[in-house]
Amino acid sequence: MAVRNKAQAWVFAALKEIRQKLPFSLLGIDSDNGSEFINKYLVEYCQKQKLSFTRSRPYRKNDNCFVEQKNYSVVRRAVGYARYDTEAQLHLLNELYATLRLYTNFFQPTMKLKSKERVGSKLIKRYERAQTPYQRVLAAAQISETEKQRLRAKYKTLNPAALKRKLMRIQDQLLKSTASNKALQVRPRQCRNDRYFPNQPGELKS
Repeated sequence: MAVRNKAQAWVFAALKEIRQKLPFSLLGIDSDNGSEFINKYLVEYCQKQKLSFTRSRPYRKNDNCFVEQKNYSVVRRAVGYARYDTEAQLHLLNELYATLRLYTNFFQPTMKLKSKERVGSKLIKRYERAQTPYQRVLAAAQISETEKQRLRAKYKTLNPAALKRKLMRIQDQLLKSTASNKALQVRPRQCRNDRYFPNQPGELKS
């Protein structure tokens, strides 16, 4: 979810909205060391909601390695590295993220590492069967049946081809909105020729 700036008010509002969309109960927050997270408002919120609140070590990005990985493989590959700072661009980004969330969670399978074994100088890795986040949630015993039914109903309303076309349209609008910006030299990965939405399961390539 895109916010206007790093002010804690916007980040806090986005956090509460994201929490409402989760198909499971939020148990805790593990943030980086930015002031948009490390402030008394978020601490008090976590205390009232009985959420654990931890932070990563300074200059240790690998403490949040899974988040950092998705920042590149999902977010940056979709929006690029241009500077988006207008109200119109904010709305476009949130429209793109809302569509990308549905496409990624319902239709993009990934493989999870199951085990790894060292044999001499070789490291042998074994992976679970590729599944979408949606399929993993349905298989989770911790998720209520009511929530699973809601997700199944949502899945039936979605068309992956339509989501793909919508993403391409929003990407084009973002590109045009920054046409005079030098940051456009690093462009978001377009969906054409199925480079952004590959046929191979288990990864999101461009």
